[in-house]
Amino acid sequence: MLNVYNTLAREKQEFVPITPGLVKMYVCGITVYDYCHLGHARMMVVFDMVYRWLKASGFEVDYVRNITDIDDKIIKRAAENGEAIGELTTRFINAMNEDADALGVLRPNHVPKATEHVDGMLSLIGQLVDKGLAYPAPNGDVYYAVNKFPGYGKLSGKSLEDLRAGERVEVDPNKQHPMDFVLWKGAKPGEPAWPSLWGSGRPGWHIECSAMSCHHLGEHFDIHGGGEDLQFPHHENEIAQSEGAHGNKYVNYWLHNGFIRVDDEKMSKSLGNFFTIREILAQFDAEVIRFFILRAHYRSPLNHSDANLDDAKNALTRLYTTLKNVPPAEVEIDWSQPYAARFKAAMDDDFGTTEAVAVLFELAHEANKQQSAQLAGELKALAGVLGLLQRDAQAFLQAGAGAQDDGLSAEEIDDLIAQRKAARASKNFAESDRIRDVLTAGGVVLEDGPQGTTWRRA
Repeated sequence: MLNVYNTLAREKQEFVPITPGLVKMYVCGITVYDYCHLGHARMMVVFDMVYRWLKASGFEVDYVRNITDIDDKIIKRAAENGEAIGELTTRFINAMNEDADALGVLRPNHVPKATEHVDGMLSLIGQLVDKGLAYPAPNGDVYYAVNKFPGYGKLSGKSLEDLRAGERVEVDPNKQHPMDFVLWKGAKPGEPAWPSLWGSGRPGWHIECSAMSCHHLGEHFDIHGGGEDLQFPHHENEIAQSEGAHGNKYVNYWLHNGFIRVDDEKMSKSLGNFFTIREILAQFDAEVIRFFILRAHYRSPLNHSDANLDDAKNALTRLYTTLKNVPPAEVEIDWSQPYAARFKAAMDDDFGTTEAVAVLFELAHEANKQQSAQLAGELKALAGVLGLLQRDAQAFLQAGAGAQDDGLSAEEIDDLIAQRKAARASKNFAESDRIRDVLTAGGVVLEDGPQGTTWRRA
């Protein structure tokens, strides 16, 4: 029985899909005006984990993760670069896919773009205007009237007065209430625009997810996810839009992953501690980054530092070393077996990857101790549910530190090992030791055994 923490209810609840055997899940994706950062990596990996576990639990999953390809930041960046908006967004969509693929993130069933669903957004805005929940303003914008929706604030757990007091809201004469938010932006010179009943313009940010989720999953679906920073105002506004227009419950379970911190400070460009996925991939193997994200519980804060990533690398190396030393048998997971049952219990408790990873280490210890191919196979199979440990063990252990690793190449290492072997054969132990020192300085660990010398990166 799967239990998930529902942000809307503020408690763990038994997960029961609307349609037995089928889960419909929508996750807010990327605004494509720059390279993805570590926060994006956490969102993609976390909900990839959720997607994988739902499927491993026997559900069919219809997974949607959108792309925002029209937005103030996109328009500004394209103008700064002197390039067309479509060229900018296509370039960064491709970069996003490259980063996601490197991190082992499976492609969702649908990856809709906002610009493909403007008609749906206009239809939704029209329903809200007709119901008196939205109004056109003199400046050409259309706003949602938050005080006309009785449930506004239920996701964040605050009243409209509390939310207003906590926000720095500028007085806008076009709004009926300071917390009203824009659904449709009147056209400005030089910006892309679409025709509408209220004049040319483009959609606001919040309306796009209501329209795209409804198009792909219907008016009422199971799971809506995203980063904790989206809880308010984005997801709060989605609820107001969707439930206001359709008159029924929008989403049953709201899931939010926690914030990224850098050396125990909030990650932000202003503090200069803002890292793109590509910058981190230049220093660390992609699977190390995935493991670093998944061994923390998805709702907890995640502190990024080189020390924490180094620790993740060392831990993942221990697991792969088990698979190198004890070649795994082909194993189909039997959830009634002790390790698998404990792994499942952890994952069924709100996707408890921290405890699930601990089970993997216990399994690795026993596989080593017993030299059991069966247990090593179970280790690999269970880790595969999380998208881990699926590479050749020796290939992982000999991989460079990152995409821009400038250490000794595999060919150079093999050549030095051959020279060392020859030196030892001729009893030139001083030369043998010198070569080992060169390899050690290059971050290479030699392992001498009955079958000869193997190596791995330190």
